[in-house]
Amino acid sequence: MTGMRTESGAPAGLLERRGAARTIDGHVVACVASRDSNQFAFATAEGDVVLAARADFADAAAWQVQTVHDGAILCLAPDAAPTGFLTGGDDSTLRRIGADGAVTDLVRGRRWIEHVATWIDAKNTPKSGVIAFASGKQVELRDAAGTETLKVLDHPSTVSGVTFDAKGKRVAASHYNGASMWFVQARVDNPRRLDWKGSHTGIIIHPAGDALVTSMQENELHGWRLADGHNMRMSGYPAKVQSMAFSRTGKWLVTGGADSVVMWPFFGGGPMGKPPVELAGLPGVICRRVACHPVHEIVAAGFADGTILLEDATAQKVLPVRDAGGGAVSALAFSPDGTGLAFGTEDGAIGIVDLAAR
Repeated sequence: MTGMRTESGAPAGLLERRGAARTIDGHVVACVASRDSNQFAFATAEGDVVLAARADFADAAAWQVQTVHDGAILCLAPDAAPTGFLTGGDDSTLRRIGADGAVTDLVRGRRWIEHVATWIDAKNTPKSGVIAFASGKQVELRDAAGTETLKVLDHPSTVSGVTFDAKGKRVAASHYNGASMWFVQARVDNPRRLDWKGSHTGIIIHPAGDALVTSMQENELHGWRLADGHNMRMSGYPAKVQSMAFSRTGKWLVTGGADSVVMWPFFGGGPMGKPPVELAGLPGVICRRVACHPVHEIVAAGFADGTILLEDATAQKVLPVRDAGGGAVSALAFSPDGTGLAFGTEDGAIGIVDLAAR
């Protein structure tokens, strides 16, 4: 710490020292960075999107606000390109937002578009990308331009989450009683069904493709070891897990759902038979959102009272980012280069912290 102090005498958080924040109308449902790390986008339940360019990270008044959907935005993702974003809404549209704020329609007039995910190769080659979006029981795959439908994948019940593996070879969806995995390039679409009774509410794939994990309507996670389909139960949470992320190396699965930051070991035969590690939290205050730094073993955690902490998983160090106050943290994201951290809350607070070396 630099020794700076707030008026209360407590150490100043990173947001005060290295960030900017403002309040907008509406519950912030998501925030993400563009793939080139030069822009953050925030989406609200009112249908608005806020764009913040890197040059303006420290000047919240310069962040651009516009209405993109007629109704709530249900999902937000970086585009399948180095710049721009995709949003889906309860107005049954999928829209593209360019870095300049220009909005174009990709899909109109189906059911609600509740989930969107994109993949692009590590070299950010624009035409290599794939877009996946979920509407009801279907996941549609499109090319990077968003104009050509590659395939439509049917599921046994409403899709509750969509994700690609790190190589973009497989796309997976969570739904009632389990999850389904599909090969993106397969000529004949035969899904691999991963069965576990109950309501699955979100999905994530291990960076090395070793495991798939879903969050549950109950206060637990369920996973499958993909090599042999072995089931993995991760339970004991006091609250529902609303956010989970694998660390950069895949060593840890970091989650909310408790008043500490829960990290399940995905090494040495874990997580089965191994207890999770718990990073510092706030007694009695549930962690709502987590994000893992793309370069270092650092975790950002957002809590139900508005507090945000940065935690070094190896050195057990904690840096306060934002003090308690206002609504629960509802969105949290690092930029791909790790130099920016953005957040949003249920009562419309948004902010960006500049983590670049000085």
